Amino acid sequence: REAQMTDRFLIVLTLVSALGCGMASGVFFSFSAFVMKGLSRLPAPQGIAAMQSINITAVTPLFMTTLFGTAAACLLLAISSLFTWHKPGALCLLAGSLLYLVGTIFVTIVFNVPRNDALAAVIPASADGAAFWSDYVISWTAWNHVRTITGLAAAALLTFALCRQWAGTSA
Repeated sequence: REAQMTDRFLIVLTLVSALGCGMASGVFFSFSAFVMKGLSRLPAPQGIAAMQSINITAVTPLFMTTLFGTAAACLLLAISSLFTWHKPGALCLLAGSLLYLVGTIFVTIVFNVPRNDALAAVIPASADGAAFWSDYVISWTAWNHVRTITGLAAAALLTFALCRQWAGTSA
């Protein structure tokens, strides 16, 4: 009975994690697909000011809960996969969770956030601002592509693990 409750909890946690990975990846995809392209078409002072505003408004409870709540869930899944290695989908749980934690969260903290912090200090109309902006758009977007791809791959792996888990409980 206790094992069934644990299995059900892991199924729900996997579903929530897969959805969170997909949602975060979708946000990042939007930036890679058109937001940064649109901002880069603006004169540098306008692009800088717009991105500075976006970076402030992105830090909302809803988005932070999605981004970091999914990370917490993935951490639990990664740990649980090590203790349930014999069960269907364990490898996909581990791989998907680690992809999200490293490719999305680690990249966000180490590469995108420091660039956002540096952009926050830029005076949009300054000559230095224009030079910084052109480098920022290229490097920030490149790392955002990484977050997009790894978040989507994590969602796919967790969805596959979910299918394996579900099939394992109905057998």
